[in-house]
Amino acid sequence: MAREQRNEGQSNREEGSELIDKLVSINRVAKVVKGGRRFGFAALVVVGDGKGKVGYGSGKAKEVSDAMRKALDDAKKKMVRIPLREGRTLHHDLYGRFGAGKVIIRTAPVGTGIIAGGPMRAVFEALGVQDVVAKSVGTSNPHNMLKATFNALHEMKSPRAVAAKRGKKVGEIVERREGEKQQEKPEGTKKDKKTKE
Repeated sequence: MAREQRNEGQSNREEGSELIDKLVSINRVAKVVKGGRRFGFAALVVVGDGKGKVGYGSGKAKEVSDAMRKALDDAKKKMVRIPLREGRTLHHDLYGRFGAGKVIIRTAPVGTGIIAGGPMRAVFEALGVQDVVAKSVGTSNPHNMLKATFNALHEMKSPRAVAAKRGKKVGEIVERREGEKQQEKPEGTKKDKKTKE
């Protein structure tokens, strides 16, 4: 049994080597004791496979390397799958909130790149998103920004999931969405003409 466990550990390491990890922040804290100060470190890390799986974790230790290792292990445990459109952007616009942290995430056409700041950029790079526009409003605390971003990403629904829930085909939902936009444009132009006259 011990041999089996060792083999499993090796395979996990091989899989882990394919993961993209981004260090978001390191915070140094000091505890004042009789002989002086004792320093501790808190690390915040984002981990993803670049193909739609991402997670974040935090770790505390007396040394930076130990704190990062703990955060990495925590992030791997919390990894979630997010559906992506064409493997490069999100299916629809999102809004997330956690505490005082608010984030607005919008889909973007090909060639836009990742327009996001700080912790959000790390999440999108680890997730494998290539085109996205994001804005954080409120707090700049990385913990709250990350939680708000994941709160928004959890709201993501792919056309396939919506179709399964409504008992329809994916084509019906997507066609209807595009068809509605085309129908609305001519009606809007007619109203504009009437108001001008």
